[in-house]
Amino acid sequence: MSDLFDCSFRKILAVSASDAPTPGGGSVSALAGALGVAMAAMVGSLTMGKPKYAGVEAEVRDITGRAYLLMAGLEKLTAADIDAFGRFMDAYRMPKSSDEEKARREEAVQKAVKAAAGVPLDIAKTLLEALVITEKISRIGNKMAVSDAGVAAYICEAALQAVLLNVDINLPLINDLEFAAKMRDERTQIAEKAERLKEMAVAAVRERMLG
Repeated sequence: MSDLFDCSFRKILAVSASDAPTPGGGSVSALAGALGVAMAAMVGSLTMGKPKYAGVEAEVRDITGRAYLLMAGLEKLTAADIDAFGRFMDAYRMPKSSDEEKARREEAVQKAVKAAAGVPLDIAKTLLEALVITEKISRIGNKMAVSDAGVAAYICEAALQAVLLNVDINLPLINDLEFAAKMRDERTQIAEKAERLKEMAVAAVRERMLG
């Protein structure tokens, strides 16, 4: 299912609900996050070219362009997450009859589990960037579409927190404790920044809806 973005939404739902190993939590989180980023892009698209927002036209164009790049990045990371899980399972299926085979298997498992944690972390980083631009567009985007900036903030932050669970479940399997500790610190910082950005964006949205 590495071509997930080419499937119908109905098929994505069906395979996600099935007993197929992929798409799993990481790729589903990336898909959901891409929809959140799309909402931020939509607010930008509804702002550009409007005389009322001419003063922020350049910034909005930059935000919207970055949103499209982030969506493309999430598409690649969705495929990467599915691939990482496949390699993780392949490593666990390697023979372990002899000490040599056990050593080769363990090396492959450790490499695979680092990727299985690293790709979700990259998805979270991408969604953090999405929250940065969402917070910006929530303040300067078309007021008639500002609620959609709030939708973007909620979805991107939820997808980010969700995908970090895929980091958490793999961290205990990593034997390199220094590597795991660094990754754990990074995921904590990302989660905290994401929550702050979401709250800032939603606050701006609510203020503008009432104003």
